[in-house]
Amino acid sequence: MLVCSSAPADDASAWVQRFASLIPEGGRVLDLACGYGRHARLLAGLGFQVEALDRDPEALAALADCPGVTVRQADIEGGPWPYYAEVFDAVVVTNYLWRPLLPQIVKVVEQGGVLIYETFMVGNEQFGKPSNPAFLLRTNELLDLVRNRMRIVAFEQGQVRHPRLAMMQRICAVRANSGALEK
Repeated sequence: MLVCSSAPADDASAWVQRFASLIPEGGRVLDLACGYGRHARLLAGLGFQVEALDRDPEALAALADCPGVTVRQADIEGGPWPYYAEVFDAVVVTNYLWRPLLPQIVKVVEQGGVLIYETFMVGNEQFGKPSNPAFLLRTNELLDLVRNRMRIVAFEQGQVRHPRLAMMQRICAVRANSGALEK
């Protein structure tokens, strides 16, 4: 479902597409490190209010005509985390890793909200970039991140062939409505 003319959302991650239905209807979604906004477009087209965050103003400009998408330009690696006082019904992260932010990413998921995360993991260096260990998840790292904090809906790790040969790790998790899982 296309909501703006800048670029199609049909290149959206199959993982994000698979679990978008778990996001509460009409919910507010953070597309973190969104780039040119393939997931922001997809999610806005599904009726969600999307905050698309990236440090690249040129990439964010591609989302200027997208109804349902608000852009925020921020350097979350070199500057302050802009969401200390906010929560979202879903957080979507793809092809991005900055370990110091992992706990903050989990904290901004509202009770009943969804975390949909997929990025490269160790072993990807054999297929190309990223190859720097700082940008590759360790085995079970996303699983360990949400364990005892969220209900895990799905988790995968290992070699994938689509959209290109790579080593990936993926998780979809829901924050419990009660404090039962919180530590």
